[in-house]
Amino acid sequence: MNDRRSFLKQSSLIAGGLWLSPSLLQARQKISPNEQIRVALIGANNMGFGILRHHLALPEVECVAICDVDQNVLDKRIKEVEEATGKKPERYTDFRKLLEKKDLDAVIIGTPDHWHCLIAVAACQAGKDVYVEKPMANSIGECDLMTQAAAKYGRIMQVGQQQRAGQAFIESREFVKSGHLGKIRKVNIWSNFNYGLGNEVKPGTPTPQGVDYDFWLGPAPKRDFNPNRFHGSWRHFWDYGGGLMSDWGVHLLDMAIWAEENPAAPSTVLTYAKNVNKENRDRDTFDTMNVLFPKKDFLINYDMNGGLQSGPYNKPYGIAYVGELGTLVVNRSGYEIYPEWDGTAKAPKCEAKKLEGTTESHNLHVANFVECIKTRNQPNCPPEAGRLAALHAHIPNIAARIGAEQLIWDDAKRQFIGNNEANELIFPEYREPWTLPKI
Repeated sequence: MNDRRSFLKQSSLIAGGLWLSPSLLQARQKISPNEQIRVALIGANNMGFGILRHHLALPEVECVAICDVDQNVLDKRIKEVEEATGKKPERYTDFRKLLEKKDLDAVIIGTPDHWHCLIAVAACQAGKDVYVEKPMANSIGECDLMTQAAAKYGRIMQVGQQQRAGQAFIESREFVKSGHLGKIRKVNIWSNFNYGLGNEVKPGTPTPQGVDYDFWLGPAPKRDFNPNRFHGSWRHFWDYGGGLMSDWGVHLLDMAIWAEENPAAPSTVLTYAKNVNKENRDRDTFDTMNVLFPKKDFLINYDMNGGLQSGPYNKPYGIAYVGELGTLVVNRSGYEIYPEWDGTAKAPKCEAKKLEGTTESHNLHVANFVECIKTRNQPNCPPEAGRLAALHAHIPNIAARIGAEQLIWDDAKRQFIGNNEANELIFPEYREPWTLPKI
């Protein structure tokens, strides 16, 4: 157990930009072939590679292959892994060829959102476990297909909503569940980030050398290359992502859903959305949104402001569980409980508590995935949890796209009630020759 803790501690060093330490490399050499977990990375430019690094911080994990449609990214990442581990991963530009590998236990999907479903379902069908970045997919229907695939083929699927492994969020949920805050009336969520505005308009350019842009587009509509729709900023376009709502919203909304007695899909969803900043911005998604989710246990109130960096309690993002005895405010750096005052007793209604100095929990989330590959236990964020969180992000985005202030979702029928325009956006229309997976 102590060895395991030390390995997890080692993995936290990676957040600081360090690679594998000599002691960890020595530990890796002691792992027998039967104990090794062989992983491959599909989509290696940014977050995907960060997740791979957390995998490699565990001594039993070996990277056997990397796949990307950008030769520049692929060359760089293969070199980095070889230098860090002493082993050179195999090189792939087509994920379908990679999935034919027999000596492969799991894949990490770090592609843009519009690729998640196709690759995840194919991986499940090929007998591979899956770590897929959030949001689970770029549409409601694709999330459902991924959930079905994981169940049908008996695969471990961890969705990258890593806050479920974070100390601040775990303890916050325990305070809510234990009744420390009294009855929860509502959960206020806010996310204010400058990048939510999208990039300034840029002219189209030739496709960069070494990039298979047609493959990068994949099932998305055919378009000429523009740097705003590529590395780092693709999420501001409906073809590939859902903006700030599906990037940060899905993380924070997941923490509200997680605190429900029986986590459930939303029914009625009320949405306000607008692009307030219209100056020279290239985006489909919205910079300003407010969404109300009336749930059985409490009201979820989501407030999003792209282009702003300040928010309630002097935090750019956070969650406030508002209870009758007190309010707990939490983000990745910690939490604080603000008690209500009892005027009769001249005392706070609950005990004030505070936790500071916590950090990102990607490493713990990854460690949980690897452990579940071995035990076949359910991971921190299984497919249904990923589907529910994505649903809470996709429904407001659909409402915003069609100009609907209210949508009513029937989760049993997997459709909106009385709104055909919204129902048409449940599944994307894939560009040929790509087709929606069949489970």
